[in-house]
Amino acid sequence: MHPTPMRGTLQRGAATAAILSAALCVPAHAQSEVADTEASAAEETAVHDIMVTARRRSESAQDIPLAVSVIDARQIDATGAFNVARLQQLAPTLQFYSSNPRNTAVNIRGLGVPFGLTSDGFEQGVGIYVDDVYYSRVASATFDFLDVAQIEVLRGPQGTLYGNNTTAGAINIQTNQPSFDLEGRAEISLGNYAFRQARLAVSGPLSETVAARIAFSGTSRDGTIRNVVTGEDIQSLDNLGLRAQLLWEPADSLRVKLVGDYNRQDAVCCGSVFVGTGATQRPLNRQYAALAAAQGYAPPSTDPFDRLTDLDSRLNAGNVIAGLALKVEWDVGPGTLTSVTAWRTWDWQPENDRDFNGLPIVTLSQNPSQQDQFTQEFRYAYEGDTVDFVIGAFAFDQRIDTQGTEQHGPASSRWTINPANPLSGDPTVLDGLTARNTQVLESTSLALFGQLSWAITDAFTLQPGLRLNYDRKSGFYERRVFTGTGAELSGSETDARSLAQLGVFRPQVSAPEDSDWNLTYDLTASYEVAPDVLAYGTYARSFKTIGINQNGLPTDAGGQPIAAAGTIRPETVDHFEVGLKSQFWDRRVTLNLAAFRTDIRDYQATVNNGQFGVLRGFLANAGKVRSQGIEADFSVRPSERFSAYANAAYTDAKYVRFTDAPCPPELAGGTTAAPGQVPSAPGTPGGISPANCDISGQRLPGVSKWAFSFGAEGNFPTEFLGKPGEIYLGYDGSYRSNFSSNASPSVYTNIDGYHLSNFRAGFRSDDGLDLFVWVRNAFDADYFEQVFVGPGNTGLIAGLPGDPRTWGATASITF
Repeated sequence: MHPTPMRGTLQRGAATAAILSAALCVPAHAQSEVADTEASAAEETAVHDIMVTARRRSESAQDIPLAVSVIDARQIDATGAFNVARLQQLAPTLQFYSSNPRNTAVNIRGLGVPFGLTSDGFEQGVGIYVDDVYYSRVASATFDFLDVAQIEVLRGPQGTLYGNNTTAGAINIQTNQPSFDLEGRAEISLGNYAFRQARLAVSGPLSETVAARIAFSGTSRDGTIRNVVTGEDIQSLDNLGLRAQLLWEPADSLRVKLVGDYNRQDAVCCGSVFVGTGATQRPLNRQYAALAAAQGYAPPSTDPFDRLTDLDSRLNAGNVIAGLALKVEWDVGPGTLTSVTAWRTWDWQPENDRDFNGLPIVTLSQNPSQQDQFTQEFRYAYEGDTVDFVIGAFAFDQRIDTQGTEQHGPASSRWTINPANPLSGDPTVLDGLTARNTQVLESTSLALFGQLSWAITDAFTLQPGLRLNYDRKSGFYERRVFTGTGAELSGSETDARSLAQLGVFRPQVSAPEDSDWNLTYDLTASYEVAPDVLAYGTYARSFKTIGINQNGLPTDAGGQPIAAAGTIRPETVDHFEVGLKSQFWDRRVTLNLAAFRTDIRDYQATVNNGQFGVLRGFLANAGKVRSQGIEADFSVRPSERFSAYANAAYTDAKYVRFTDAPCPPELAGGTTAAPGQVPSAPGTPGGISPANCDISGQRLPGVSKWAFSFGAEGNFPTEFLGKPGEIYLGYDGSYRSNFSSNASPSVYTNIDGYHLSNFRAGFRSDDGLDLFVWVRNAFDADYFEQVFVGPGNTGLIAGLPGDPRTWGATASITF
């Protein structure tokens, strides 16, 4: 790339550095070192370049015309952001919601995946990459980061440089690489709730041409919710990770790296607490209060922040993700040819309580899955005086097998069957009723992509990109239904007992499949307005590929599956963005701004019909959604003794057109309105419910209009344990305004905004020792990560409280 002009002068900041050092009481020996030369003073206090690989080559984050947040290993360790869930407290444009590892949403700017229960039949809109390897299972976001060097959160479509097409952004994780010098790091943390975390990484040479690196991470913690039925503390942590790398460099121009990783979770997870109830349009005797009273049931607490639950089904979130990758980099002529070959596997062994209460309504709910994924990527990256380019090819092949079981218990008849039906009083009707589901998904994606960067002048650069994609998906779903006596139902039975059972589970077979070609493109223009000031503008036409309904099809009024709902149209994405990247005060201050608008047609939404028999939501196309907003990232480092940051995001994300959405609970459960009938007012017992609801103009779920992250750290030179170093005090805060926790906004599922504060204080020696104490959610704020609408339109609202105040201490040594 054409060289950029100098970023200011070192001399201009030298006097300021000396004055600040004196004002902050820096010892005389430090002041004399600053006074040695003006250049060295400015070098010590200036903000150094943050190098990123967002465009598949190493370059300064301030030089790329792209909105990207960079979190390095030191910030990750200091703030306890050891997985993506905690990363969102540092990156306000990132949203993370998880009711269990499989049902996890990672969104950027409110976009990525539809909010709610996950289906295997659609792609993620936010790609997760670890050292160039695409992780298709979003469950990987719930694991601990392992030996990470830095994380880049890229905002906006990333299709012309990255292996898999992503419409909302990417999380690009770079790990520490094998070294030919012996080095390592060890860390241990202890805290309340029996929190224990240990990390170890060691790297060094095996020969003159071979180096190795091995890393380990283990995290455990007691749960934060007490189950009064089992005596267990649920929502615990039990994570284990191993990563081994072998690097062979037979020549300066050739690097071959083999990587293997294994990650396991075995937590007592995942459950919920009682949040409250809301009136629906079901008859009054079929709403939560009446149904609970009829069986003499009351939740253990009506205050969700008592953190008590009474779930009576076994909970488990057994989860293993592992893989192998071979990366080859060969310098060929003026560029580098890269090949990344990877295999990944995922084994998911869940058990849940799907009725969200202590009654034996649903006594067994589990959908274990196994996935195998193969990817192959080739790239050639060229860097010239005025032209850079990357061209590549990507292949993805995936198979997922799922075996589902859901079983009802003796309390289900009274809870599920209409009280007007005499069978509702017979617990044997639904006791033992079991649905056994078999699913298979095969998915293939092939792509050619490329991006050119042309420096027309020293200041003005054009960057066009292009991607051609082919996708094919085929699925199979079968549900077989068995009574408590073991007899299989065919679905054609007409006796009253069988009809009551078929009202819960009905046999079904479907085999949706589809394929699609798609051509997408983007264009970015950037202009260096002044040294250290870069303006840019981007237009991108992107897409999310076809989806299929892999968890069974919705049924018509006669209970028959709707075959036309088997496949889902691809999303079409139009993305506009303008931004400004700037540094001043000799690069001690960084201020980056971005404004964006993303329009999506045929948005792939998740729909739940509220019945016990639906184990997962099904997919449908909403007409159009839009996300637009403004983001600002600010950091300042006036001296080596102080640094601060503040990041902000305003996101206005809404359904522009969704006229046939599922209704929120306050408008559901009544008699379906006939043509010409006027639906009843929300929450009218026994009322008339619309068949569908028009939620056009309402906010997308899971996204706050306002989100902020902010923090500072100050230090002072001292000596401790005979070691020279610095004592430090740090603070990190975050705020998110209210958001909706249901696909169709409901007054019952709005989550209030909340603010979290984290503090740390410790000693950091010059030779790599770090000792500090920490407290997270220091003011013990009560907040929800999610709330859920209970099945059956009874008006039950359950939820998942966020972590309470936690505290502990960490010791680490780097050598």
